Amino acid sequence: MVQSQLQSRDQILHQIKGFASSKQRLRCYHQSLRHQHLVSLIGYCDDENELILVYDYMANGTLRDHLYNTENTPLPWKKRLDICIGAAKGLYYLHSGTKHTIIHRDVKSTNILLDDKWVAKVSDFGLSKLILVKNSADTTHVSTAVKGNFGYVDPEYYKRQRLTVKSNVYSFGVVLFEALCGRPAINPNLPSGQVNLAEWACRSCEKRNVEQIIDPNLKGQIAPECLRKFAELAYHCLREQGVERPSMGDVVRSLEFALQLQEGADNEVDGYVNPSFPLIINGDANVRTNEDEISEVERKLTNNGISMSVSRSAKLNNVAIFSEIVNPLGR
Repeated sequence: MVQSQLQSRDQILHQIKGFASSKQRLRCYHQSLRHQHLVSLIGYCDDENELILVYDYMANGTLRDHLYNTENTPLPWKKRLDICIGAAKGLYYLHSGTKHTIIHRDVKSTNILLDDKWVAKVSDFGLSKLILVKNSADTTHVSTAVKGNFGYVDPEYYKRQRLTVKSNVYSFGVVLFEALCGRPAINPNLPSGQVNLAEWACRSCEKRNVEQIIDPNLKGQIAPECLRKFAELAYHCLREQGVERPSMGDVVRSLEFALQLQEGADNEVDGYVNPSFPLIINGDANVRTNEDEISEVERKLTNNGISMSVSRSAKLNNVAIFSEIVNPLGR
């Protein structure tokens, strides 16, 4: 557990208590966890069972610092979307880009840090669990006492005390709605039906009134097709059963697609907005999609190094859009 935090011009120091028998894990972090979207460990001091870790300095604080209950200027939509993409890439790297699968046990907006260029960095691995992946289906979870913050914890993890990579997906879905709605995961001051962000946002998706829950500071900034894709993704991240949630690779892919939809709408001439991207909750929407627009999005995503395959017959349904990302390796 983090006990203190000191900020300087170049570094943030975290003093960690009770981190005994951590040297092997520390070497793993120091040698293996190098990625653009993870906070970099640049040094440490181990003295009589008390460990001090030295990380890169994050000049812009946390994502939470720029969303609500703050004097900071609210982030514009595209910057929020870009930050979500970066954080998703960091988590995807932990899940798939290292020798061992690493599950973060405390995914939340305050553990997504922002450097001086607003690049998102996933932080706080003190609560992480390391899964040794074997050629067996029974190595996909860790049985452990529930830890994390109320409002972010996967209900499946809470009930069964089985932590999986899909537990991270659930928590990240809450972060996505935080970014969209500009409010905390739990707000006891709101009416009872709105206290829990995940429950409230999912009900709004099911009622097809997502537009009514977005952060007022984002008014006029979000293209309808981008909003629908983003909300659809966040909704699927919060599915009750882990097997029904997308992988973090799927999350990255869908967020990249949402960004392409936003940029495409921003570039439209004479304010034209394509109304043919409905919010898909049950995968049975009748989607009317312009073929040329699909081809253009495919071309852009392919040029960005992401392999995209969208079946014309699928017409951009949620199954067609969810797919794996190629080469999740870090820098």
